Amino acid sequence: MYKKSSENMKKYILILLSFYSSFIFSQKAESHRLNKQEISERELENTTNFPIYRAFEFSDKSGVYELVLGENQKVISKKDTLNTKIQAVCVINDHGGLLDQWKINDLLEDTLPKETNIWFWTKYCSTKDIDGDGYIEPIIVYGTRNEDGYIRRVKIITVYKKKKYVIRAIECDFDNCRSFEKDQNWNTLPQKIKLYVNQLTEKMRKEQDVLLKNG
Repeated sequence: MYKKSSENMKKYILILLSFYSSFIFSQKAESHRLNKQEISERELENTTNFPIYRAFEFSDKSGVYELVLGENQKVISKKDTLNTKIQAVCVINDHGGLLDQWKINDLLEDTLPKETNIWFWTKYCSTKDIDGDGYIEPIIVYGTRNEDGYIRRVKIITVYKKKKYVIRAIECDFDNCRSFEKDQNWNTLPQKIKLYVNQLTEKMRKEQDVLLKNG
């Protein structure tokens, strides 16, 4: 009787484990932008050093994540809000606690003409499962503008398996001061992700009148 009960318990546990495993591995990769109330409910205000400009929640096979984009809003006027520093923070929601996964920090560079603003280009940022593996690959895009009103720097950062793959571009009227560089590890990304970022880059060229090229 005891042996039979023990065997039934083992079967029950195996069924539960199988169900849990199926649930985890069939979980869809999903993402949505958080509103102010949701930001407050998730207690995200202290995850970044700066005021929150945008926040997103995304979930995939590895868990539920919060992505917070902060800008320091150094100069605020009716006409413009100018930033000297930005910070992106990704945390995992672990049983009610928030654990840091990765961060991106940047600030204005001392250049001529002088850089006066740095901002997240959220129109081109994304939190999608690009290659269909069940995990989301965040893409963070930001730029800087100089005192003449022209875009100077653009960065496109792809986060794949918690590693950053960066494209750095400097816009300039002259060939010798213009650049467009991909990290050395760029070609290790899956082909679908590289294709997506290349298409994103082309879209930015067309919509923003930026060159994003060498020389």
